[in-house]
Amino acid sequence: MKKKLIAGNWKMNGGLAANDGLVRGLLAGLASAPSCDIAVAVPAPYLAQVQALTAGSPIALASQDVSAHASGAYTGESAAGMLKEFDVRYALVGHSERRQYHGESDAVVAEKARQALALGITPIVCVGETLQERESGHTEAVVKRQLAAVIHVNGHCISEIVVAYEPVWAIGTGRTASPEQAQQVHAVLRAQLAAASAHADRVRLLYGGSMNAANAAELLAQPDIDGGLVGGASLKPEDFLKIIAAAQ
Repeated sequence: MKKKLIAGNWKMNGGLAANDGLVRGLLAGLASAPSCDIAVAVPAPYLAQVQALTAGSPIALASQDVSAHASGAYTGESAAGMLKEFDVRYALVGHSERRQYHGESDAVVAEKARQALALGITPIVCVGETLQERESGHTEAVVKRQLAAVIHVNGHCISEIVVAYEPVWAIGTGRTASPEQAQQVHAVLRAQLAAASAHADRVRLLYGGSMNAANAAELLAQPDIDGGLVGGASLKPEDFLKIIAAAQ
């Protein structure tokens, strides 16, 4: 049985002092050998700091993005090879905020996943629908299209990715998909992966829409939810530790 994965996405939050307090608070509250995997996706300027703070601990380092290019004239971007030098284990790709604010297409997301995989970094591929798409009955079509692009480009190693379902309407809004709604979409994604790979059972599917200390246990109890991509609650050690405990 694969371990659950609880990944915190700090988004554009933090500072040297705040990061130090947050990570030390997490480490103080963690069991020496937690039964789930844990990661924190931190802003790029703080990768070195958090790498040092988490060295030798159960907390893996994740980046919030990765370039679709290996090197070159791409000002402001971070290549997978650069991230690897900071012991980055996971990289978020296709987060809804990147798709919405930076115009990232399905093709770009797929290429970012390919770049990460090429360097041994596990991409956490984010998929999800807007409220309008859900109300129009297009949820399944949207998430399947987004995942299909990644499968097309990375077919032979698709079993090495992580997929995060993050309904856009539930990110940072306080609204959460019900466990039944989340499970329904996760089951669709699981079936799509199974059709693409004989090793699809290795892929962990995370729920990423306002998971918090109060709803984590019920969401994580669903058969196709293998963890969480946690936003705001990951900035509060007590809340994040409760979510980790729910995944044990």
